[in-house]
Amino acid sequence: MVLANQEGNFRTQEFILNMGPQHPSTHGVYRAVLTMDGEYVVDAENVVGYLHRGMEKIAESRTYTQFIPYTDRMDYLAAMLNNWGYVLTLEEALNLEIPERAEYIRVIVGELQRIASHLVMVASFGLDMNAYTAWMYAFYDREKILDLFEMICGSRLTTSFMRVGGVPNDIPEGFLPKLEEFLQRMPKRIKEFDDVLTGNEIFLARTKNVAPISGEEALDYGLTGPNLRASGVNFDLRKVKPYSIYDRFEFDVALGENGDNFDRYNVRMEEIRQSLRIIRQAIDQLPEGDIMAKVPKVLKIPAGETYGHIEGAKGILGFYLVSDGGTKPYRMHLRSPSFINLGIFPKMARGTILQDAIASLASIDIVLGEVDR
Repeated sequence: MVLANQEGNFRTQEFILNMGPQHPSTHGVYRAVLTMDGEYVVDAENVVGYLHRGMEKIAESRTYTQFIPYTDRMDYLAAMLNNWGYVLTLEEALNLEIPERAEYIRVIVGELQRIASHLVMVASFGLDMNAYTAWMYAFYDREKILDLFEMICGSRLTTSFMRVGGVPNDIPEGFLPKLEEFLQRMPKRIKEFDDVLTGNEIFLARTKNVAPISGEEALDYGLTGPNLRASGVNFDLRKVKPYSIYDRFEFDVALGENGDNFDRYNVRMEEIRQSLRIIRQAIDQLPEGDIMAKVPKVLKIPAGETYGHIEGAKGILGFYLVSDGGTKPYRMHLRSPSFINLGIFPKMARGTILQDAIASLASIDIVLGEVDR
């Protein structure tokens, strides 16, 4: 609705601005309907669904194994973690015991995927504020992770690597030396990120105290993952309810203080450091042995309901499965963190200038493939 005011001798008028659905700042096919008063955002409305593919319905017509590649296409920046969340849910329904070596390989590739996803956030967050150098820095290192994925599964983006019962491929020759190079190089690279971005006066002025979210508000909106932890809420599934073998690793939960755009960025930078710690410990503890449990070729899940979840790159990624005892899901519902995290954007945008609203959207790190599903 367009409103009109009369202030002194100047007639002012609010106007509607469509941001998206095709715009670089929206990080995909997302549309925000902004009510503007000059440069200031008075209100914002999320409009989603442009990338809807009916994945939950598709699952009902695919066997359990056939649905694994579809999970790649949810958060397409974190396919390994999507694969893991899905097969973990099936393994819980089947009460399967996974070989230890497979669990360690999952942790290694899962944490590499978390780093790769956070690097894209850092890159795009900087780019949305015209910091192009940060984009190039982060994507350079992300490419090194994708090289490692290509070595272990032959794919860089849509990996489809996990299987129910383990992983299909063991660590190939040359993988661990390449990973070691990455682990030694990244701390120096993070220092360079800090020099280019974290300590940059313009970056700090554009992010500190912008769009703060209190811990209570974050919980009210159902935020999880780095966005929740940036508001000071100490909740990480890997610590609170350890799955797989996460209870064997020492790492700290990164927390913010103010819940502003800077904290959402800085928590992800710290989580990159912690993921490097986890990978180092996983390599040191990596046992020999099988990589696949004994699983029937045709999977049938016992009738009933199962919910499995993991700490995804963008928050808690959950799969709610209803089985009728057949070879396909009877119903499937996905808890996609990007969809839930996006709900708080209108609140973050109100009262800020347009440029800050764009940075705020980047700070919650959504992927539209996961929002629309």
